[in-house]
Amino acid sequence: MSVLNNSEVQLFLLIGIPGLEHAHRWISILICLMYLVAIMGNSTILFIIKTEPSLHEPMYYFLAMLAVSDLGLSFSSLPTMLRIFLFNAMGISPSACFAQEFFIHGFTLMESSVLLVMSLDRFLAIHNPLRYPSLLTSNRVAKLGLSLAIRSLLLVLPFPFTLRRLKYCQKNLLSHSYCLHQDTMKLVCSDNKINVIYGFFVALCTMLDFALIVLSYMLILKTVLSIASLAERLKALNTCVSHICAVLVFYVPIITLAAMHRFAKNKSPLTVILVGDTFLLLPPLMNPIVYCVKTRQIREKVLGKWLNTCRR
Repeated sequence: MSVLNNSEVQLFLLIGIPGLEHAHRWISILICLMYLVAIMGNSTILFIIKTEPSLHEPMYYFLAMLAVSDLGLSFSSLPTMLRIFLFNAMGISPSACFAQEFFIHGFTLMESSVLLVMSLDRFLAIHNPLRYPSLLTSNRVAKLGLSLAIRSLLLVLPFPFTLRRLKYCQKNLLSHSYCLHQDTMKLVCSDNKINVIYGFFVALCTMLDFALIVLSYMLILKTVLSIASLAERLKALNTCVSHICAVLVFYVPIITLAAMHRFAKNKSPLTVILVGDTFLLLPPLMNPIVYCVKTRQIREKVLGKWLNTCRR
């Protein structure tokens, strides 16, 4: 038997939905539809923002970054999800698992960073609307986007290399349809103290983003309450609705999943799997829908393009 790092494990086994193996083919249809809508929706947002000069503003550039993060999450998890539910192929090599983990955590961190910057964008637009265009120029937005991508890459870059140095014993069954760092760590039988500490540090970075988003909205609320007109207050808050929805859709599943992995002792495997699948499937699916419904400029441009296509 060939080994991996003096280990007897050749393959990790991913899991579908226990007890519903007979329905995996039907579930795969739903998952395929969700991926299709997510990919088409985020690609449409990128196309609209790129082709419409009126949308070449910081708010829409950040929305484009969010769409890129969502596409990255979709494409990172798509191969193993479909293999399991369509073909019942549960096995994945450790190297492929570590690579998938790198991309999933990388795009998760990128999405978290983009949501944080979007909250800062909304605060600047509401708190200081006159200086807003001069504070967030296209050049600064581009540099900010590049720095977010580099930050996400550097934070998760050690994961695949440190995981390959560890020893994996007889246990090889993971808890999801894709690879997560905290899940893979449970299979380790050698000293993994450094990996645990660093994984916790990366999780803290995500939680720090969330804490700063909450702080941004506290400042936004303070600014809005200082506005005399009720109509102006509602108008200002309405510009934040889409972003608040995106934050909730992203952070509620990820915080729930992290808490279950770290603290829940008698957790239901089915609940963990469903929350985990929600964490990867829901944000890429819902973000383009929410922004198309709640953002008038995006909605009008999408409908305009669709009507023009139908008339041809």
